[in-house]
Formats: sequence, structure tokens, C-alpha cells
Amino acid sequence: MRIHPLVLARAARGMTGAGLARAIQAAAGRRGLRSGTTRQRVYKWEVEGVIPDPESQILIADAFGIPADLVDPHNWPDWLPAGVIPLDRDDSTVPALREALRTTMTRSRRTFLSAISGAAVVSLADSWAAAAPPARPADGAKNQGQWVDEEVVLLLEDTSSSLMTQATEQRQHTAPLLLAYLERVTDLIENSRYSEPIGLRLHGLAAHLAQTAAWHRFDLGRHDDAITLWNAGLHAARATHDHDLGAAMLGDLAYQASWRDDPRTAAGILKQALTKARHPAAQSLLHLRLARALAAQGERRETLRALTAAEHFLQDSSSDPKPAWCAWLGDADLAVDSGQCLLDLGDTRRAHRLIGEGSALLPRTRDKTRGVFLAYRAHGHLRVGEPEEGAAAATEALLLAERIGAPRCVQLVRNLVPQFKKYPTAEGVPEFLHAAAA
Repeated sequence: MRIHPLVLARAARGMTGAGLARAIQAAAGRRGLRSGTTRQRVYKWEVEGVIPDPESQILIADAFGIPADLVDPHNWPDWLPAGVIPLDRDDSTVPALREALRTTMTRSRRTFLSAISGAAVVSLADSWAAAAPPARPADGAKNQGQWVDEEVVLLLEDTSSSLMTQATEQRQHTAPLLLAYLERVTDLIENSRYSEPIGLRLHGLAAHLAQTAAWHRFDLGRHDDAITLWNAGLHAARATHDHDLGAAMLGDLAYQASWRDDPRTAAGILKQALTKARHPAAQSLLHLRLARALAAQGERRETLRALTAAEHFLQDSSSDPKPAWCAWLGDADLAVDSGQCLLDLGDTRRAHRLIGEGSALLPRTRDKTRGVFLAYRAHGHLRVGEPEEGAAAATEALLLAERIGAPRCVQLVRNLVPQFKKYPTAEGVPEFLHAAAA
């Protein structure tokens, strides 16, 4: 049975039914109005299918921090932001995938500040670490649809692989296709008949498609959409019994939290992801992201311990094929992220050297990552009072990010503008400020 979107929306914000009722009353008060909304009325909306009137829907949006122009009373409850589907039963994969597809494919392209709480995502990580895998996760032999054979799955896998490895600048063309493939794979999982081995492959494919689509939404700043897609990927990965793949989804959620200046949430997620990660490369990446979250909180000893673990596991990963989701991890990433950790801890000279070394090691095929690394290098130059070198790196990062269509990287560079304004006459700074303002 589908969980009502209002339940998901308030649970993701840590609200009870009574809490939502109070928030609606407060929203009415801000408008000089009174609302008679009670916990019982919220129950009627969520359980009995009663549709709130348009005025109440505006107040619900206000309670969630959603702009009123995103409210569509005729599309209740589908205009609501998605929440996090809990890992509370064995057959949760399809509901999680359907919820992610619903919100990602139907919501307005206008964005608003994501309100899914860090606590909700940490709770999801906690439940994943504690949950046992489904007993028979991928057996579709009892479904009523047509039989799916290996030839069909192989075709889906091959085509999806091509879509998922497209360069950043091509994603504007391929992102809709990813969602279409994810929807088709979800249909097969839910409605078709298949053996358990085929079911495992379908669930694994769904996880990878959801993960890639989540990164697309994250790069565009559509954070709630990204969370619901990573959540769906986590459910699908759990059904495959692939602990590393599940840890990958949590690691991405943690990366998003760190990017949005919530390192405490990131650290909480990563500590749970590490309890089940098995492959050395997976453990290396998770430890590296944990180090970034700990450094942002000023925890020097734990940061250095996590960096040491990341380096150790990266060295151990060379003899075993890396999982596809972290196959790119290498010495360049270790050096740059280590440098960024040291930058947060105040060791600016050593940090600057490591970031420079890592940037030089990065292969030319990873332009988006190169743009992020260049932004880190610019920040490092600013930290040691070298605005000229910083402006050169920031300008290169900005032009690269704009060329390949990487808005997240563009924003990272533009966040440096206030620091550059302190050096208005330094060589290259006026040109960078002009480019950043364009």
C-alpha cells in the first residue's frame, strides 16, 4: 500500500501529526487568520483520503517552507515534496522507486530549499545498518506478468551503462532517458515474472540508475529529488544483498550533506555505511568522505585517523576489481580531499601542496571533478594570501564548469567571490569577478 505523501513529507521534517497541525495554525497566524486544523484533521487527510481545501493546502505549504506558487490544489497530494521511504519491510523497493519517480518526473522544475531533515536521513542510515536483508528479495516467479529472460535484461544493462557513463555536458540530453529506463525497470520488477538471478540483476540495475539520476538532480540543486532517488537506490541495493552498493547510496547522501554545510549529518551517515562496506575501495571512499566531515567540525585526531584508513584501503584495493560506483577513485582524489581536510584544520601550506599534486594527477576524462579541484585550489591560494594564483584557478574552474554544464561547480566557484573582493586590484581578480557576475 502506498504511503500517503503527506506522511512522508512531515516525517522527513521530524513532524508528528499534532506538530503539523500546530505548524499550520502558526502559518495561519502569520497571515492574521485562524485555522481549526487539528491532529484529527491531519489524520483524515492522510488516512481517510479527505482532500484539504485550497486555503488549507497553502497553509500546509507554508508549514513545510514551500513557496505558495508551487501549490496546485487540483494535484493534491502530488505537489507535496517527497519524504524518505523507511526500510521497514521486505517489499519496500517498488514503493520507494515509485515515490522517487513520482516526485522527480512530475514536480515543477522550479526549486526551493530542501527541507528533508538530516535527522531523517541519519535515521535511514541507522535502519539500513541494523536491517537484515530480505529473505527472498528478488524472486518474481509469483508475479502475474510475462516472463523476463536474460536477453532483455542484458539489453537494458548495456544501454543503461552507456547512459550512466555519459560526459557531464551530454546529461541535458540523456537525463530524461535515465528516468525512462528506471521507470521501465521498476515496471518489470513489480509486474513481470522472472527467476531470482534475473531479479537480482533488475534490482541492481534499478539501484545504479537511481544513483546516477540522483547525481544529476544534486548537480542541479534539486536536493529533495536527489534524496528520494538515493533512498530508492538504497532499497533496491538492499534487495540484492550487495552491502557495498547500499553503502554507496549512503555515501552519496553523506556527500550531499557535507556539500550543504551539514558535516554532522554526513558523519552520522558515513559511520553507519562503514559498518557494512566490504570492498577496500568502498571503505577508502567512505573514510575519505568521513575525514572531510570530521575536518569541517575541527576534529583533528579523528580526521587524520580517517585519512590514514582511506589511504590504507585504497592501497589494498588494487588487487580486486573496484565496484563500478567507485571505480574512479584514485591517488588524485586522496591527495585533493586530504588537502581540503588539512585546509579546514588550518594547515594551509601542506593543504595547498596536496591539492596541487592531486589536480595534476587527475585524468582529463574527469572534467567536472577537475573543476571542483580547481575551486579547492583557488580557495587554498586565498587562505595563504595569494589572490593572483587564486584568481587564475577560479577563472579556469568557472569557464570549465560553464562549458560542460555543471551548475554545482559554478556555484562552488561563485561562493569565492566575497573573498576575492578583498583584493580588487590584484592581477586577474577584476577579470574573475566580471566573469562570475555574468
